Amino acid sequence: MKRILKIGMLLNITAFVAVMLFSCANPDAVIQAMGSDDTLSGIIADSVVFYRSDSGVINLELHTPRMVRMETEDDIMEFPLGFDVYMYDKGSKTTELHADYGKSYGKSQLIEAAGNVIVKNFGSEETMFSDKLFWYQEQKMIYTRSHVKIVTPDKQIEADSLVAREDFSEYTMYSGSALLDVDEEK
Repeated sequence: MKRILKIGMLLNITAFVAVMLFSCANPDAVIQAMGSDDTLSGIIADSVVFYRSDSGVINLELHTPRMVRMETEDDIMEFPLGFDVYMYDKGSKTTELHADYGKSYGKSQLIEAAGNVIVKNFGSEETMFSDKLFWYQEQKMIYTRSHVKIVTPDKQIEADSLVAREDFSEYTMYSGSALLDVDEEK
């Protein structure tokens, strides 16, 4: 009986070792497949702060609670929980852009902002409100075909669309109306 148990255990151990040796896949192939473009479709990052600089001087700062980067031809980054962008000129903060949702198209350098879009120019004390906005970074221009409102210390202007420089130093509004403070002389 002892001999049968020894032979049975020996057979079990031999079978176990054989299964272990011949069932293993090539780990290098598995690792390479995990790193291929087909399996890595994107990256998700939370609490992101991004700086862009030129010659060591910051010209843009972006804050977002969540960034999703998709591996596409246009290198898309999505900000599903919103974002805040601060633009600088010679180290001084000039403009702030806020939105509840955003999408950046890397190759075309286009940023789409939607939902509670607010643009503040700190120098002129102008604030723009809209539902949707397109910012062409290479052209340094902002466009919208949505209702837009600009509020300054002495006026409020509303229109159906807008074309503006990114720093808001110049803008053109279409199909609009204005409410102005006028000093009456007697």
